[in-house]
Amino acid sequence: MYNLLMIKSRYLLNNLLEDIEDKMVFIGGPRQVGKTTFTKDIIGKNFKSDYYNWDNIRNRLTALKLEWNSEAELIILDEFHKYKKWKTWIKGEYDVNKDKFKFILTGSARLNIFRKGGDSLQGRYYYYTLFPFTLSEIENIKNEINPSLELNFKNINSNIINDLLRYGGFPEPLFKSNAKFHRRWLMNKTDRLINEDIRDLTLLRDIGNLTLLTELLKSKPGSILSINSLSNDLQLNFRTISNWLDVFENLYYCFRISAFNKKMIKSVKKEKKLYLWDWSMVDDIGARLENLVALHLLKFVYYLREAEGHNVNLHYLRDITGREVDFLISYDNQPWLSVEVKNKDKNVSKNILYFKEKLNIPYNYQVVNIDNTDFIKSGIRVISISKFLTALI
Repeated sequence: MYNLLMIKSRYLLNNLLEDIEDKMVFIGGPRQVGKTTFTKDIIGKNFKSDYYNWDNIRNRLTALKLEWNSEAELIILDEFHKYKKWKTWIKGEYDVNKDKFKFILTGSARLNIFRKGGDSLQGRYYYYTLFPFTLSEIENIKNEINPSLELNFKNINSNIINDLLRYGGFPEPLFKSNAKFHRRWLMNKTDRLINEDIRDLTLLRDIGNLTLLTELLKSKPGSILSINSLSNDLQLNFRTISNWLDVFENLYYCFRISAFNKKMIKSVKKEKKLYLWDWSMVDDIGARLENLVALHLLKFVYYLREAEGHNVNLHYLRDITGREVDFLISYDNQPWLSVEVKNKDKNVSKNILYFKEKLNIPYNYQVVNIDNTDFIKSGIRVISISKFLTALI
């Protein structure tokens, strides 16, 4: 199996090295996705760098005293969004010291929206989201992506898709590939989300029901999310559940996608689909497969937005009659490509055919968990998941 020590880089490295010469860089992403390793051991090796972690009392006091090492070139601040006045604080330091130091801030919450208020940092930073490992990154596949054009697939001989599907894309469980370690890691991860991240960053204290909600959400990927149903299950009001879901999204536990809205298909407007950042938590194999593809597509979209500045978005397709396709990526608000995920069904979906014609979608893929599959029928490319994912980030 792959060794984490063999990973010498991450997919964002060149983009960050370029951007840090111009502004601060903020890196958000889920807990244990590898932000500390990336900043300290990969980016940090390119500079004389100093690392400060908010959860280390000595680090925290030194940073808040503004006592920076005069020989440092790069200051790395980890989890400093937990400081109530962090935006005002870092804005002042950056404005005074931007000619002397480069700054990177990392956090397990969405730094660009968490703790709203205070002085604006607009125009002073680039924001990146660090994602779990995906197939192309592990295989070190570099793709030149041109939105609106067809994806470019590679032929590879790799069993990594099986390990990704079983253990997820987070570094430790993926590279250890040990079932017992994975189970223990999942338990610890959820416990720290509830008892540390939510405690430190919000006023929420209903630990029991928050934990129950994380369990309920494991069965939701791939289906339309009903907040009313969750409210009934937990005997809590709609607004409470809605607020909790927002918190879970801001802490990278889950994400939601909305339907692509066009009058010509009478699409649903308010209903959203939910997926988890760690698809290995999903028990149903079909839903887990769809969640894996969802996260790969989200990483693809975020990279094109954050690193390249393209107006791309991830949606699903659903009309008021119930016809549905799992995913659609839009470019400049126009359909670019659709994706339907099937476990073992190579028969072309009637729904993807319908939306292809109705919306004039240029590229359409039915992704299946069957090796050595790649053919086109009625304008739909039916392709194995391991080959499809080689075209992404």
